[in-house]
Amino acid sequence: RDAQESRGLGDVYKRQWSTRAKRWLYLIHRWAGIVLCLFFAMWFVSGVVMMYVGYPKLTPHERMTHLAPLDPAQVTATPAQALAAAGARDAQGLILAAVRGGAPVYLVPAGRGQAPKVVDGASGALLPRADAQVATASAAAWFGGDYAAHYQGEVEEDVYTHSGALDPHRPLHRIDLDDPDHTRLYVSSATGEVVLDATRSERLWNYVGAWIHWLYPFRGNLFDPWWHDIVVWLSVIGVAVAVTGTVVGILRWRFSRPYASGSRSPYRDNMMRWHHLSGLLFAVITITWIFSGLMSMNPWKVFTSDAAPLAMNAYAGSPPAAADRAGAAVGTLAAAASTQAQQASPAALIRAVPAAPRELRWSRVDGQNLVLARSSPGAPTLLSATDARPVALDPAALRAAAARLVPGATLTDVQVLDRYDFYYYARDEHAMLGHIEKPLPAWRLVFDTPQATWVYLDPRTGQLLGKQDRGNRASRWLFAFLHSWDWTGLLANRPLWDILLVFLSLGGAALSLTGVVIGWRRLGRKLRT
Repeated sequence: RDAQESRGLGDVYKRQWSTRAKRWLYLIHRWAGIVLCLFFAMWFVSGVVMMYVGYPKLTPHERMTHLAPLDPAQVTATPAQALAAAGARDAQGLILAAVRGGAPVYLVPAGRGQAPKVVDGASGALLPRADAQVATASAAAWFGGDYAAHYQGEVEEDVYTHSGALDPHRPLHRIDLDDPDHTRLYVSSATGEVVLDATRSERLWNYVGAWIHWLYPFRGNLFDPWWHDIVVWLSVIGVAVAVTGTVVGILRWRFSRPYASGSRSPYRDNMMRWHHLSGLLFAVITITWIFSGLMSMNPWKVFTSDAAPLAMNAYAGSPPAAADRAGAAVGTLAAAASTQAQQASPAALIRAVPAAPRELRWSRVDGQNLVLARSSPGAPTLLSATDARPVALDPAALRAAAARLVPGATLTDVQVLDRYDFYYYARDEHAMLGHIEKPLPAWRLVFDTPQATWVYLDPRTGQLLGKQDRGNRASRWLFAFLHSWDWTGLLANRPLWDILLVFLSLGGAALSLTGVVIGWRRLGRKLRT
């Protein structure tokens, strides 16, 4: 009898705990959902907009399209003069382009997180920061002077300029053009170059697209220090709401036999029934998208790698021996001048390219000084910085140099990519990562580090294209794949990708909006009583 009573009490306690657990499920989903469903609906709708209109940014294609071709007659200053004027020692990363008021200038790298120093391409003089007049001239040159430019003042940060990449260029000059697209340009006060463009259509769509999707209303104001935490914790709570709703929906569904009404859903009210049905149909994708959105924020630095940075100097190699001898004799800056004096003049480099280049970029690979000459948004022409002749990199020497990129590790494999795969692929320019160039063919360099490091390299130019380790690849699965469905097979079969994502987004929006109506009805009744 005692055993039977104990089992009976145990069953009572189990039922009580089950009832309490269900009640908490209902309460959490009901009251947290009142607010969170608003965010869900916003995220679904704005996500569809982002499929076609991205947050404004200046892509390499746009930049190259609007740069004026370099005129050899206008470039009389040498790289050595530019380096000396800027107090720099190495031409690596030096750029020559007509980015300031349409006139050619040298952009001399000034260190990580800093805007480059600007040296006049004609006189070799270090130029001051760009004022309103210089900024307006740069904006007018964007379309070759075809449209009037209207200066709108300086802005530290506004709706379209939250990107951290713009920090070295702040404050920004804001200028509107009279072109058919009503383009707004943002010009760096540090260099005088255009650093962002946004048409009127992009600006308007962003209010219901990326700006609201990323909760940017919390950026650039008193909430800015907590923006990251706001997005993270809203996403965490959102996952909880979606999971509890899924459990409730399954518990309320009659799998074995229907209710007295003939329906397997207990709800007679249309809004409740639609919410129940859409919840069961679109619960998985809702949870997936909210969770992957959380992963996009790298919460608690779960994807952050502890790997050492790449040894770029070891990869670049030492400059020619003449520079070392000159350095020992006359000092560092004079050594740089001595080295550059042995190199081809900018005019010779410009004339070496059949179509006048719009940009010259100096680099060094395995001790060989090179210049990448770009005449169009496509692949650059690789020239020798010494005599302006076209060059081709030796694959064996390039592999040997690449092996020095990760000190203490062994280069175990070089995989040649002739087409995009799951980890190396390109997206449309308007997409979040669409501004990152992904040329083909590419090398994937595999190193035996604890972090399983991969490095991507352009074998034609020697330029590094990216680095990945386990954390990056986990982010690729948990964010990009789950959130944007960046599966190359699906992306290559549009509009299938579009149809699928729009359909799922509309289903998620229906689930969310019915939840909003139900929640606010209930809240209204509570407030009235």
